[in-house]
Amino acid sequence: MKLYIARHAETTWNLAGRYQGRRESALSARGVQQGFALAGAMAAIEPAIERIVTSPMLRTRATATYVAERVNLPLENDDALIEIAHGTWDGRMRDEIAANDPVRYAAWRERPADVAFEEGESLADVMARWRRFRATFAVDRPTLIVTHDAVVRVALLDIAQRPLAAFWGARVENAAYAVVEADGAQWTLLEESVNAHLAGQRAETATQAL
Repeated sequence: MKLYIARHAETTWNLAGRYQGRRESALSARGVQQGFALAGAMAAIEPAIERIVTSPMLRTRATATYVAERVNLPLENDDALIEIAHGTWDGRMRDEIAANDPVRYAAWRERPADVAFEEGESLADVMARWRRFRATFAVDRPTLIVTHDAVVRVALLDIAQRPLAAFWGARVENAAYAVVEADGAQWTLLEESVNAHLAGQRAETATQAL
């Protein structure tokens, strides 16, 4: 059974280079176009998707709504899919963090598995949360999950049985999606990042606060 795991479309905070985490931000103009593009891609999939599950945050629900309206499906929320809590970084600009919390910032970019965010989470926390979700989530029909950058990365590492140290090696971008074959508890990663549907609407993730 096919499972599709997408990151939300670009937001105004992605565009600005601001850490989002547990803070809310709206889709950018390009993010809206990405939402339409993802909806078109999901509508063309065969066999058709029959379920959409999303993080409860505004940016994921907004992205998923484009798909839901196109394929006439309801949205389901699951708190386990919420973004990593960056704690004291949430709402702050990436360049400001790099200047004012340089040791932790350098560690996050170079050794992400070793970082625990002040008043937030670690990647181990996110992995534990993802694995609890996966253990109880039955993929009994073609399903789309819409979640966040850190959750998608951790999910890809878990499915491919790669270590958290490889976090930045996973290919993830706004409104792109991974393709997974789920056979009971056995999940196999078929494609890491499908982005052809985005055409000229791909976001520049290198400047985002990730």
